[in-house]
Amino acid sequence: MISLHRSCFLNNTGISGSSSPFSYKLKKLPPASVKVTALGPNRDRNSSVLIENNNNSLKEIKEDGTSSVADVDPNPTVTGEDRDLYYDAAASDDQLVTPWSLSVASGYSLLRDPHHNKGLAFNEKERDSYYLRGLLPPTVISQELQVKKMMCSIRQYQVPLQKYMAMMDLQELNERLFYKLLIDNVEELLPVVYTPTVGEACQKYGSIFRRPQGLFISLKEKGKIHEVLRNWPQRDIQVIVVTDGERILGLGDLGCQGMGIPIGKLSLYTALGGVRPSACLPVTIDVGTNNEQLLNDEFYIGLRRRRATGQEYAELMHEFMNAVKQNYGEKVLIQFEDFANHNAFDLLAKYGTTHLVFNDDIQGTASVVLAGLVAALKVVGGTLADHRFLFLGAGEAGTGIAELIALEISKQTNMPLEEARKKISLVDSKGLIVKSRIDSLQHFKKPWAHDHEPIKKLVDAVNGIKPTVLIGTSGVGRTFTKEVVEAMAALNEKPIIFSLSNPTSQSECTAEEAYTWSQGRAIFASGSPFDPVEYKGRVFVPGQANNAYIFPGLGLGLIMSGAIRVHDDMLLAASEALAAQVTQENFDKGLIYPPFRNIRKISAHIAASVAAKAYELGLATRQPQPKDLVKYAEHCMYNPAYQSYR
Repeated sequence: MISLHRSCFLNNTGISGSSSPFSYKLKKLPPASVKVTALGPNRDRNSSVLIENNNNSLKEIKEDGTSSVADVDPNPTVTGEDRDLYYDAAASDDQLVTPWSLSVASGYSLLRDPHHNKGLAFNEKERDSYYLRGLLPPTVISQELQVKKMMCSIRQYQVPLQKYMAMMDLQELNERLFYKLLIDNVEELLPVVYTPTVGEACQKYGSIFRRPQGLFISLKEKGKIHEVLRNWPQRDIQVIVVTDGERILGLGDLGCQGMGIPIGKLSLYTALGGVRPSACLPVTIDVGTNNEQLLNDEFYIGLRRRRATGQEYAELMHEFMNAVKQNYGEKVLIQFEDFANHNAFDLLAKYGTTHLVFNDDIQGTASVVLAGLVAALKVVGGTLADHRFLFLGAGEAGTGIAELIALEISKQTNMPLEEARKKISLVDSKGLIVKSRIDSLQHFKKPWAHDHEPIKKLVDAVNGIKPTVLIGTSGVGRTFTKEVVEAMAALNEKPIIFSLSNPTSQSECTAEEAYTWSQGRAIFASGSPFDPVEYKGRVFVPGQANNAYIFPGLGLGLIMSGAIRVHDDMLLAASEALAAQVTQENFDKGLIYPPFRNIRKISAHIAASVAAKAYELGLATRQPQPKDLVKYAEHCMYNPAYQSYR
């Protein structure tokens, strides 16, 4: 495929810059989203031009002047405001203009366009119209049969990373089939495209890297980030997930290879939340790595230098944030992902008042855990204010969860926030966080320094604090020992134990350990999935406090309301909406989260609650407010079913 940019020309096509015979009038159509594709490599009477417009419809213009337009999904997606026109602003609607880009291809290339490729699902008429005869076997099959075939193929792989690579290859070959497959088999494939498999994929990203799926912005691009963003082919971006790779899951500094995280997160924004794939942009900010193993790895794909810090780092991030706003507007959601503690809190505080930003490690984790706690109260009884909380881990996740719990307690009881925080204690690598340590604490830990004697060991903290809820966010595996779990079980009839660290190897304890050591009385949830556990004739289904319950619906709610800022009350609304989706049938099975097979319905309810809160707070710009926000959310969701071309 050859691309034209402004005044380039194409050999043997008859198309050349602004003098192209295919110049045409545009009526309020952003040429940035127009793609002209010549079908038929030879310029004969059968050659044609395929124009892709704003709505991903296909219009065929043949050399005899006749044309046909593809059938498109009549349901609109979330589109935001009228898009900017990416051509000369001086040009009027009736002037001939040169589009931002033109792509010339044959039917052979159409099969390699992931946005429009349907593989063997192209019907007989489409094969004639778009010069696909002979390029495909003669059989025509449905998308449903393609899904069945792909699942059979993926299940043959025994190694999770092989399944991950097969899914990524499919995403690059046939986008709609990828999302159809993921949506229809979400419980089976979610661990493949995201945690825990994505952790291994990031560790080996340099070795398995085949083609770029996002933007890599490094220190080499400093001063040019605005232009780099314009290199991305899509203009109507609504969600960006960005990482600097310094703290990937519980695996540490993976540098540029952290790109697997934004790619995976955005796949879930589409599959679970219904955000259009073309509206999603994965970004990795490469400022180097302190991982010596990567620096010495010949296959490492990032900058080979130590991490930039201080002013050099801050200037690059500031340029990026300003360039995003300049390119995509104020309502683009920027999700910070897997930044180290010292940068994560600073970035959220710095840009939270000027940009639509969200940190999934701090806020998303907090929201999904709070939802699990609210649901668990229906089993153990009482209110949040009646319980005592002990955390192992005082980083982004731990302090983020603790703060949201305190906010909810304060909201429910009208208790001052400072008093609500006293019900929550945190243990870090040096022991219980107490006031005698306050001078040496990082700023985000100081609100949790209470009056208490110092305690070093977790089991002593359990016996001293006497918590009803134990939450692990330490990133250190097997720290909820038998002694710790037994102490929780001795203090509580139904101890609530959340082992949240990812991936599975870093989980504070396994589901089997939690149920066995508590004699089957624990209410357990984890960050990574665990198989059901049988204990004394009863089968326990462990809950998964997966952020994927929250961020896709939250993002959709922000987009469909046109929100300009993220407010804490939106996170509380998302938690309450998720908890409300847990049924008595789920509780009877020991679940405190609803099954993932219903995730699109769940996301629609979360989106509606978030949007309603945005309108209530005066942060929504899309007016008027829809009467039924749940139906509107469902209506806005991307549908991966194939379109019919005629």
